[in-house]
Amino acid sequence: MAGLRTSVCCISLLLCMSLCLADQVKVNVRGVTSIARTDDTFVCATLDWWPSNKCDYGMCPWGQAGILNLDLSNKILANAIKAFNPLRIRIGGSLEDQVVYQVGNAVKKFPHFKKKADGLFGFSRGSLPMDRWDKLNALFNETNVKLSFGLNALIGKRKAKDSSLYEGDWNPQNARDFMAYTASKGYKIEAYELGNELCATGVAAKLTPEQYGKDIITLKKILKELYPDPSNQPKVMGPAGFYDTEWFQRFLEATGPDVVDVVTHHIYNLGAGRDPELINRIQDPFYLDEIAQTHRDLSKTVEKFGPWANIWVGEAGGAYNSGGRDVSHAFVNAFWYLDQLGMTSTFSHQSFCRQALIGGNYALLNTTTFIPNPDYYGALLWHRLMGTSVLQINHNGSPYLRAYAHCSKRKPGVTVLLINMSNSTSFDVSVNDDVNEYPDEYKLTANTGATPREEYHLTPKDGNILSDVLLLNGEPLVLTSTQDIPSLNPKLVDPASPITVAPDSYVFATIRDFKAPACA
Repeated sequence: MAGLRTSVCCISLLLCMSLCLADQVKVNVRGVTSIARTDDTFVCATLDWWPSNKCDYGMCPWGQAGILNLDLSNKILANAIKAFNPLRIRIGGSLEDQVVYQVGNAVKKFPHFKKKADGLFGFSRGSLPMDRWDKLNALFNETNVKLSFGLNALIGKRKAKDSSLYEGDWNPQNARDFMAYTASKGYKIEAYELGNELCATGVAAKLTPEQYGKDIITLKKILKELYPDPSNQPKVMGPAGFYDTEWFQRFLEATGPDVVDVVTHHIYNLGAGRDPELINRIQDPFYLDEIAQTHRDLSKTVEKFGPWANIWVGEAGGAYNSGGRDVSHAFVNAFWYLDQLGMTSTFSHQSFCRQALIGGNYALLNTTTFIPNPDYYGALLWHRLMGTSVLQINHNGSPYLRAYAHCSKRKPGVTVLLINMSNSTSFDVSVNDDVNEYPDEYKLTANTGATPREEYHLTPKDGNILSDVLLLNGEPLVLTSTQDIPSLNPKLVDPASPITVAPDSYVFATIRDFKAPACA
């Protein structure tokens, strides 16, 4: 019996050692030159038009979170936006091409999106009253939002017989009246976007690239009339849909130089919200890598056919049809979201708009309580820590360890994001300056220096990756007694020690003594 106990103890000890010992990983950051740049307001979130009876898979997850029924006086909502200072917001979505603006000659009042079997996405037209628009802008002004607005691109068009193709020129009168009203009120609009997901095969409707290009040119002309001073003229964005090489090329050729300021595309690379494989895809680095080809191809297309334009991910919810009920709002979704932020930044995308700020299962804020979901804090930390210069980074470890590096935001040094998708392996990460052929005075082992390293370790409550409660350095992130966003304070670590990345976690680490020439 004693021998049996000894054997069991030995097996337990070996098991513990295999589980407790972390993999040693060397991460190399090339600090001499940057590989890409992002906009200073890279993190963006969307507000959508969906009414409360927008339902998928027997669920109706939008509640009172649509543009027309959202509680604009909610203090948590305002504080959540203010914390970014600024947050970029894009107003748009599937129903934007059925919105009539109640201004000018548009005196007929449409109901607020009623169910209609033969309507786009199963809904009738809806309308935006100007008093609602005034209240929205009061919130945006108070919270310092950088706002982009998606216009109805289908007004004046006719549906082709037995096809989702819409034909004819865009009638811009209602949109022009709306933009003129907006300008007269002094409301700040960063950009106007025309239509939603009308490119290539479309979703519920589509346009040819030549026709869409013609309509975009019309929008540009109107903005030049309404805003003759180029310094305050809103940008033109499009086509706000899924990337297709031929369609995007023909569209950019049709518009010609200096018409489209921002090329926008949408990402829903995780599949349907009800797909049982959703949670597995989020944790599969090989699957997540597949979307990189889209970012790469679009970057090449814009470089060749529209080098005057920037690129945004204009809408990305991960899983379509409002996201996954148990997954998209939980801690685990960060493996997709933060990896996408890191990946798109390496392809010089200037902004990444998360669907949605509030509403659906994929919201950054809980649709009912407005309390931030885990991804909200990941987005906020990215916004505060990751600067605009993207650095090359690589490592010799497991593919389940993802790594991204940027010059730190408004402070010296470099910030790395380390994402551990493994549920069993921890990593002890040493960060090194990979300068190779450059002079010795640039060489640096980043885990050295006099200044403490600043670390933000994000883990789920009780180790449950489906938890909505996020821990920062072991402490739960909860709103203050005044419903403010809590302070996000790092722990200070001896810079000579490795960065330990626990299983199912992610870490932002700022290394102040990393003297990267690209960040000077």
